[in-house]
Amino acid sequence: MEKLSVKGEVLALGLGASMYAGALIFRTELVLFILSYIIVAGDVVWKAIRNALHGRFFDENFLLTVATVGAFAIRQFPEAVAVMLFFKVGELFQDMALDRSRRSIRSLLAIRPDYANLRIDGGIRKVDPKEVKVGDIIVVRPGEKVPLDGVVLEGSSTVDTSALTGESMPREVGPGGQVLSGMINRTGALTVQVTKDFGESTVSKILDLVENAAAKKAPTEKFITKFARYYTPAVVSGAFLLATVPVILYRIPGLASMFSHEETFSEWIYKALIFLVISCPCALVISIPLGFFGGIGAASRRGVLVKGSNYLEGLNDLHTVVWDKTGTLTKGVFRVTEVVPGDGFSEGEILELAAKAEALSNHPIAQSVREAFGGNIDESEVESYEEISGYGVRAEVEGRQVLVGNDRLLHMEQVEHDTCDVEGTVVHVVVDRRYAGYIVISDEVKEDAGEAVRRLRDLGVKRQIMLTGDSEEVARAVCQELGLDEYFAELLPQQKVERVEELMESRDSKDELIAFVGDGINDAPVLIRSDIGIAMGALGSDAAVEAADIVLMTDGPSRLPEAVRIAKRTRRIVWQNIVFALGVKGIFLTIGALGMATMWEAVFADVGVALLAILNSTRILS
Repeated sequence: MEKLSVKGEVLALGLGASMYAGALIFRTELVLFILSYIIVAGDVVWKAIRNALHGRFFDENFLLTVATVGAFAIRQFPEAVAVMLFFKVGELFQDMALDRSRRSIRSLLAIRPDYANLRIDGGIRKVDPKEVKVGDIIVVRPGEKVPLDGVVLEGSSTVDTSALTGESMPREVGPGGQVLSGMINRTGALTVQVTKDFGESTVSKILDLVENAAAKKAPTEKFITKFARYYTPAVVSGAFLLATVPVILYRIPGLASMFSHEETFSEWIYKALIFLVISCPCALVISIPLGFFGGIGAASRRGVLVKGSNYLEGLNDLHTVVWDKTGTLTKGVFRVTEVVPGDGFSEGEILELAAKAEALSNHPIAQSVREAFGGNIDESEVESYEEISGYGVRAEVEGRQVLVGNDRLLHMEQVEHDTCDVEGTVVHVVVDRRYAGYIVISDEVKEDAGEAVRRLRDLGVKRQIMLTGDSEEVARAVCQELGLDEYFAELLPQQKVERVEELMESRDSKDELIAFVGDGINDAPVLIRSDIGIAMGALGSDAAVEAADIVLMTDGPSRLPEAVRIAKRTRRIVWQNIVFALGVKGIFLTIGALGMATMWEAVFADVGVALLAILNSTRILS
């Protein structure tokens, strides 16, 4: 029996409720009550039977089926149908709330392209994006979604990235610029060379990430699952004892005086059925996963992708946030601010030799040196190129051996050099083992970095530390400007991992979680090693999506405190539901066990509590 759509559920409930009302009004009891019950509760009974055949007895379907069939057996027809009717109304509200949560995610991720304009033999053919291969040329017209990741060959335009990042500010793109699937082209036509298949594109990765986020349960969800495993058999046993023990006690000579009248089996069966309905854990098993799903949806709407509710809940226990510097706290857009020659070299000569030596490097510092030089570079003049990770480059330029890099490179090569105490990144240049001078490159702190640090502290984060491969002087200046607690400078990639491991070993408790925030490419090992790996501004990066637990889809550090705020709100609402549900059920179970509750009160204790908990969970989306 397939689950009906929301519209089908409404129609079935309407028909069942009409028959139920007719039975109450015209007192044609049994026939209309049975028809109403079948229409309203048929799928619940079927699930209970199917689960029982597979050995899964103790769930809400089993409890409700036993309670309502029992009510029919003792001729409590109105109560039997009412319990199922209200339960189905609760399920309808649950489906609507879950659908709302999904829509909030889909509104961000309603970016799956319908087609691609493939250029073939001088013409344009509209095809399924899955048919397009890497290297193919596509055309994206104004108003169309970018169907696949690629590089712009011709044309310039503004693209709307809000569906991916949550940011409304459009971006300018032109020849050589990168576009990602899911962006919307606004002004001009673009000719794009595809760099990734549809299955590897940004859209596919993000959709898959969000749709599978619910698979990783938070500790609170696991607690409730374990709790229900023991709770349900316990209450079924309690209901059985409630139905039999008083009747047996009444038959024992000398104990009959304990009762006000003869306790019949049907009376205590009715009380036991009430007890079963009250005990149904619907409010917990429905509202808690819904709460975390809503939290993931709320975060998604704000440009934060969370891979599982366990990571969302983990943000509540953040003790230490470890920041990468370049591209995370700073813009990562370097520019040459000073050239200081030495030993007979000129500024122009140093800049030219450094630019040529860095000709094959993709590092942001290398790009800034080439931009400052501004001239054409013939790569054939560069020989024996070697990039030394964390140090710099070594190359032969026009027959001269050139070293370009940081202070560590010169120490490694045992080259005497000046000690530079300047604000900015210092790039030393050595030509034929002669120290030629240095180039100063500066990077700007992001506008919202200071705000992010302050807000995280207000949200309870105790320590904030910066790790960087940059110089001591630069690290100290950024640390002081942002008010960080500590920094470690001149680190190689593997040393960042070592620092995070040291922090994890020295903490007082494993409940004090440590998050690392990095650009998601070079920092992938640290993202994996930390308790919570957070990729900053790494949309479209395979390393970020795969290594990180949370992806901030913009370059703004302020997204992280926003995610923490949502996590705290989610936990608060989830625990409100737990305390409320268990509190109300505890009161009504006591009343029911004493025989003071009716089936109508049982309906409120079950379905009413579930409805209120579901409605409370939907507040997370606001």
